Amino acid sequence: MAADQCVGALMPAPVNLHSHAFQRAMAGMTERRGPHGRDTFWTWRQLMFRFLEALTPDDIQAISTFVQMEMLEAGYAAVAEFHYVHHQADGTPYADIGELSARVAAAADVSGIGLTLLPVLYQQAGCMGASLAPGQVRFGNDVDRFAALHTRATAIMAALPADAGIGVAPHSLRAVNRDGLAAAVGLAAGQPLHMHLAEQVDEVDEVLGAYGQRPVDWLLDNYGVDESWCLIHCTQMSDDETIRLARTGAVAGLCPITESSLGDGIFNGARYLDAGGRFGIGSDSNIRIALSEELRTLEYSQRLRVRLRAVLATDTASTGRVLYAGAVRGGAQAAQRRSGVIAAGNWADLVALDTKAIDLDGRKGDALLDSFIFAGDDRMIGDVWSAGRHVVHEGRHLQRDAISTRYRQTMAALKDRL
Repeated sequence: MAADQCVGALMPAPVNLHSHAFQRAMAGMTERRGPHGRDTFWTWRQLMFRFLEALTPDDIQAISTFVQMEMLEAGYAAVAEFHYVHHQADGTPYADIGELSARVAAAADVSGIGLTLLPVLYQQAGCMGASLAPGQVRFGNDVDRFAALHTRATAIMAALPADAGIGVAPHSLRAVNRDGLAAAVGLAAGQPLHMHLAEQVDEVDEVLGAYGQRPVDWLLDNYGVDESWCLIHCTQMSDDETIRLARTGAVAGLCPITESSLGDGIFNGARYLDAGGRFGIGSDSNIRIALSEELRTLEYSQRLRVRLRAVLATDTASTGRVLYAGAVRGGAQAAQRRSGVIAAGNWADLVALDTKAIDLDGRKGDALLDSFIFAGDDRMIGDVWSAGRHVVHEGRHLQRDAISTRYRQTMAALKDRL
């Protein structure tokens, strides 16, 4: 921050802990019913597979840059990119196995966002080990090739600023086999380890049939899940699983807008937080990049679930305080990023709110956070710094015009190929 700059309200900026950047280009394009008169996560998933077959490396870079810009303008300082598109449309690796990882990194170099890249291991089309379908072959690797990809991605990330990081992401219990999961956990060796878990009822049923246990129970019985893990969604947990997960110290990666969009279900936030659970927030499918809206949707879903108000508040902290403080702490933990609080030795991941906004006028402390989350939107974001890089000023990314122009060009060309 410049020595002569003064802001009305300065807060630690959170990490967006779960993103599939390329899905941003699908926003608004999947709101029709499926072929049999009903639409589900699984029909949406087939549309997503067909969409990504058309994407080139240039497309992925342009889309990633644009979505990272939107994240910064929404108040996020960093992102953990759950990156699973690795190969050409027919599954053939690029000459550089890290080609698409390099494109995500190049996007971060332009946008200025703090990037933790999470290369995804994806081996099979379901728990029974079926071969990958045409729409999935861009994801696929065996254990040896994934290790080579991770090595290359590590080298790519080393060329970015010092706050960039690398992790490992076994996609899910459906998409990796037992040996693959063990290999991914070993490869992580203390790095951030992220995995989708217990998102859909059909997923739970499939894992139960193949493993003899529900997903969360099986994982906790077979692995030493700890603070280095981030389990994404977890919208289909029993009460016992919810408490067990909370006690591990792992982060539950919640994506309330996407979970609402896909009909995943409602995370049992009250029980989880009462048991000491940690959480963070991600934008996942990126159909809406809105930090305040993610947090608001999380709390409102809890209210609809139990038909009460201020569900996640405590006797000493308002709802907004619990939501915001939890998101910045959990996001920092999930990305293993030195952030989450404004303190000496941490990265300067900062967001300034525009306290001239009508709904923030005269508000302080918890009331300020409550007003931002429950009455606010992105227009309240003033300035954002990522590891000290001043990337957003007066609500606008410093490279917005150039990034937006390239994105528009990409979308126009992509439309002709779909």
